[in-house]
Amino acid sequence: MVGNVHAQDASKGKTLFQSNCTSCHAINKVVTGPALAHVEDRWPDKKELHAWIRNNAQVLASGYPYAVALKDQYKVAMNVFSDFTDKDVDDILAYIRGEQDKPVSTPGGGGTTTTTTTGEGGSNNSLLFGIMTLVLAVIALILLQVNSNLRKLSDDKEGIRRGEPVPFYRNKAYIALVVVVLFMIGGYYLVQGAIGLGRQQGYQPEQPIFYSHKVHAGVNQISCLYCHSFATTGKHANIPSVNVCMNCHMNISEYSGTAGQLYREDGTEVNGTAEIQKLYSYAGWDPKTRAYTGKGHPIEWIRIHNLPDHVFFSHAQHTNAGKVQCQTCHGEIQKMDEVHQFAPLSMGWCINCHRTTKVQFADNGFYSIYEKFHNDIRDHKIDSVTVQMIGGTECQKCHY
Repeated sequence: MVGNVHAQDASKGKTLFQSNCTSCHAINKVVTGPALAHVEDRWPDKKELHAWIRNNAQVLASGYPYAVALKDQYKVAMNVFSDFTDKDVDDILAYIRGEQDKPVSTPGGGGTTTTTTTGEGGSNNSLLFGIMTLVLAVIALILLQVNSNLRKLSDDKEGIRRGEPVPFYRNKAYIALVVVVLFMIGGYYLVQGAIGLGRQQGYQPEQPIFYSHKVHAGVNQISCLYCHSFATTGKHANIPSVNVCMNCHMNISEYSGTAGQLYREDGTEVNGTAEIQKLYSYAGWDPKTRAYTGKGHPIEWIRIHNLPDHVFFSHAQHTNAGKVQCQTCHGEIQKMDEVHQFAPLSMGWCINCHRTTKVQFADNGFYSIYEKFHNDIRDHKIDSVTVQMIGGTECQKCHY
């Protein structure tokens, strides 16, 4: 087995896990990806598990059934960690093994509860519990009716005369029970709907022009900042103007097929050259005369990532000061043809990231004012500082 080749260091695995995995995974609960407790037991082939962690795209391309089923279930691609060695993967798995059966603290409860997972499908069994409760309620009503009928037969046999039983549909106790059950079910779905209001993970609209990040950022290695130049200096990552596109496409009027044939999400084939002609129409550019006609108009791109108005978020704070990579929030954008929202962008998702992400203090002037933390790291009192430790989970940081 692959996992037994190297001596395993769970402490190093913890560092690797927190640095690379916690934005999408937790040990005992589903986040963006599946809970990782007992992940080694779920993978039939440990060699394939190692390959999956390092480069899931290659495993998917090979058609490995378990990997394909996993991708179909969670709909999002995992980041590629091609620089991981087998030793690194072994260390991460050793850390997961050490944490998976530990009791998990219950917030505000003062005690602990042991959280168990149900495999890749997640640990949320609310629907199953709801169905079981409904079935038990129906059984209880049937037993009450049977008990009433038996009592009537017994009374008739002994000559005891009682009034006629109240029909089920007129029995106040039954009616009250049904109302309470319906109220609880309706309340549950109302709360779940309210929590999910405005969330659009997986949202993938069809844009006015088929723009492939895979072709531009992936194959041609165009830096994200060439188009989204404000991502490291401003609150918002700007959408590039038509002129930015035309800087290249004045001279590139045909799609050469560098990334293969292009397809939409529904399988429809895309003519790359025709999409470039759409760009010329928006820009008001005549490729024959190589001159602007003055009939251009802005491209009405459809916004994908959107936060509520009461949430403050700064790209500069994350990408410049925090050194967060684009893929952390946007997924493997360099592999996407049609962009979709990779992360849920929920409050819980953000807070979980702040609790586990380590701040890059070294050679980062933005955090030079935190003298105490620098001294504690130097004196080996702490080995790292998380965003939470510098106030990253305080309400006023995002809601002020």
